[in-house]
Amino acid sequence: MKALDLTDHKILNFLQEDSTVSVKDLAEKIGLSFTATYERIKSLKNNGIIRKNVVLIDPELAGFELMAYCNIVLKEQSHDKLQEFEDKIKAEPQVMEVVSLSGQYDYMIKVVAKNIKDYNSFMTTVIANIPNIGQYHSNIVLSVIKNDTKFTF
Repeated sequence: MKALDLTDHKILNFLQEDSTVSVKDLAEKIGLSFTATYERIKSLKNNGIIRKNVVLIDPELAGFELMAYCNIVLKEQSHDKLQEFEDKIKAEPQVMEVVSLSGQYDYMIKVVAKNIKDYNSFMTTVIANIPNIGQYHSNIVLSVIKNDTKFTF
């Protein structure tokens, strides 16, 4: 794969703002032909730089009034045990993000819930029942100061 150039950066910056923009309109904005713009977008997708086009939803307006980050320590860190945990946690629809960490905790998960009762139910029926979890600590989000999905080039 070739390195991204200035034109690729322009395309990515525009598409991150509005992925529904037509290729024709995008081509006009960046000063390329329709075909050249289309081919560049296709290449960015084929090379995995553009993973997918999505809609960003406001969690509160969609009924998810609670967001929490939960730090998790596993009892065992063997490859099989890590994979088993990751497979189980990825399958949970309330888990929006899972990251593996260095330091005090093994993982941090981002969880959304309708309310505190829903979150408590998730923690007691799902998290507490994953066999290899040794400890977990929740941090309830009071307010989101910045939540951006855009990489700026």
